[in-house]
Amino acid sequence: MAHKPSELQKAMEAAMPPNVDWRFRTMFGGIGAYANDKMCVSLSDIGLAVKLEGEEHAALLKLKGARALQYEPSMPPSKTYVVVPDAMLKDRKTLGHWLSISARQAASHVKKPSKTKAPAAESPRARRAV
Repeated sequence: MAHKPSELQKAMEAAMPPNVDWRFRTMFGGIGAYANDKMCVSLSDIGLAVKLEGEEHAALLKLKGARALQYEPSMPPSKTYVVVPDAMLKDRKTLGHWLSISARQAASHVKKPSKTKAPAAESPRARRAV
């Protein structure tokens, strides 16, 4: 079933934990939801997907109707985002529970240090005698 990101945002706003600073940004035809400036929810025509890791990720995937986020059939499914079951969109308490876990995990996620490239070796052509 195709979803409207703006309608998903309304469902999410009704269930959002109040102790989190939530912000929404349009992106790629959908909406990204940020908890304390860290993206952790995708709202798209596919559905409302929360970013989860570990046991929580596995637990949500076990629920009837939940599935890994996959924008296109030709693309691999997401390893971190899980689309919540449609029935959960009307269950504020349960949706709020998963939003809270996603926000908590996003806040505790440590950004990996960026890899710096080694300077490129000078090519023999660049060392021409003048």
